[in-house]
Amino acid sequence: MKPTIYKSTIRHTDFGENCKIVEPVNIYEAQIGNNCFIGPFVEIQKGVIIGNNTRIQSHSFICELVTIGNNCFISHGAMFINDTFAEGGPAGGDASKWKKTNIGNNVSIGTNATILPVSICDNVVIGAGSVVTKNIKEAGIYAGNPARLIKK
Repeated sequence: MKPTIYKSTIRHTDFGENCKIVEPVNIYEAQIGNNCFIGPFVEIQKGVIIGNNTRIQSHSFICELVTIGNNCFISHGAMFINDTFAEGGPAGGDASKWKKTNIGNNVSIGTNATILPVSICDNVVIGAGSVVTKNIKEAGIYAGNPARLIKK
């Protein structure tokens, strides 16, 4: 039997001026600001909003209900999660069980960091491999699992 094959695509997405994209990517029904860079093997799902001058490096996954501010840097392999398995397992396609993530301006997220549904204020650095499980309300450098403030 032959499998069903889906091709990566960019569809129904609003792009600002001077954006650069390295294929293959899968971007659909999102809003991307001016002067953004999106590396290869990135998926950006519907409803995602990305501000101006933001860079998304390769192999990152940005799920529905994520907003990323201006002048941000999302490093290789960063993962955003909108399903907290609140009922003991995946919510599946039930979007009413998904939660939002808001990333402020001037935020850098390190390689292989995982961002659960949280709010992160402006001027924050998230270290590589960190897992952000709670809102970050104070500017600084955060690292670890769970991520904690290591430097103001």
